[in-house]
Amino acid sequence: MNKKNKPVWGTRIKGKTSAIFEKISSSIYIDKRLFKEDIHASIIHVEMLNRQKIINFKVKNKIIWGLKKIQNQIIKKKYEFDYKDEDIHMSIEKKLFEIIGEDAGFIHTARSRNDQVLVDFKIWMINSNLRLIKMLDQTIKNILRIAEKNIYTVMPGFTHLKNAQPISFAHYILAYVEMFERDKKRLKRNFDSLYENPLGSGAFSGTSFNIDRNFTTKKLGFKKPTGNSIDTVSDRDFVLDFLYASSVCAMHISRFAEEFIIWNSDAFKLITLNDSIVTGSSIMPQKKNPDTLEYLRGKVGNSYGNLFSMLTILKGLPLSYFKDLQEDKKIVFETYDNLSNSIKIFNDVLKNFTINKKEMLELADKGYITATDLADYFVKELNYSFRKSYQLTAKIVNYCEKNKKFFSDLSIQELKKIEPNIKDNVIKVFDIRNSVNSKKSYGGTSFENIKKMIRKYRNA
Repeated sequence: MNKKNKPVWGTRIKGKTSAIFEKISSSIYIDKRLFKEDIHASIIHVEMLNRQKIINFKVKNKIIWGLKKIQNQIIKKKYEFDYKDEDIHMSIEKKLFEIIGEDAGFIHTARSRNDQVLVDFKIWMINSNLRLIKMLDQTIKNILRIAEKNIYTVMPGFTHLKNAQPISFAHYILAYVEMFERDKKRLKRNFDSLYENPLGSGAFSGTSFNIDRNFTTKKLGFKKPTGNSIDTVSDRDFVLDFLYASSVCAMHISRFAEEFIIWNSDAFKLITLNDSIVTGSSIMPQKKNPDTLEYLRGKVGNSYGNLFSMLTILKGLPLSYFKDLQEDKKIVFETYDNLSNSIKIFNDVLKNFTINKKEMLELADKGYITATDLADYFVKELNYSFRKSYQLTAKIVNYCEKNKKFFSDLSIQELKKIEPNIKDNVIKVFDIRNSVNSKKSYGGTSFENIKKMIRKYRNA
């Protein structure tokens, strides 16, 4: 835009833009959240132009004064956004013309909207990655507090949703610490490409002006300038990296949500959700529905969709810039907002549920859950191969099922009828807590292991 409120390309394009295209191609209501980044980058840009003697000191100060005035207006909600301004970058430039006059035209010297958009977007994404990492740090702290209180809380571990082996609840929930630590690593790896400064690439071929990209790189907080101007304006790999990392993190939250939905059900009753994170039914007065968990489970679909949308947009694009790429900001903003909200809700869930320890222990005592311990016993005590021990244990399980008995109901005499070499000390194998505490291999569920892992996470 210029001071006459006309697009800058108005001298070349004489016909009036289609009204519907003008409206739908405007992105200002999406990218207006980049106003701080845009103004900050523009200030650094004109400072560089002055240092390089491309614009004079008076013009530089005038532009910076105008930009700061615009930022103040936006913060105080005294700024009017209009879709006819197309995007936040042109909106700010138009306003700058209104405030300081023709000198506003110098702001775009040695710069294209292509590299301008990217520098704003990357700065925003750097800060957003940092915010998500900080939020995940809080999530991990919440999980560690729960784990510390439940080292000796015994529950059944599941495979195929069937009772498999007894574990500590602390060991179970610490599995999500591992997941979220990997999520943090993925977000941190995004910085490798995000910290490359696109400013100075121009429309796609660079600029003939004697600019200093190292100056803008340092002042804007990047680590190095991008190496190829064509790749720079067409590159959205950093967007895909963010969308992938966000999708995986959302998936981890969804997996937790699904488990808690199951555990909260009347069929399991392993946990109880507090009233602050449940909703009621419109017709059934007794209901307390886990809607917050279902929200978390549902939102991952949105994250996946955004990732595939961006992949699809990019798959057929030649070099360098195309209008298709304008979709990136809407996709990223929506993904960030959804993940940010999901992490906040997830942290609320972690603070608002009760573990039903009695029910967990009772369920852990079902399904011959120490069968693997019995097979291991035969290997260690009788020197049988594991496959022979497995088959022998299966016979004992079949005997129990046929006679409607638990392991703990078996006498030594009954066991010796199946395996004459069995010893009296086999009884300890059927103790669930002993089973949990026997898994002393690194990363296992023994109580001492869990304590060590909590200390390790806290010191990380």
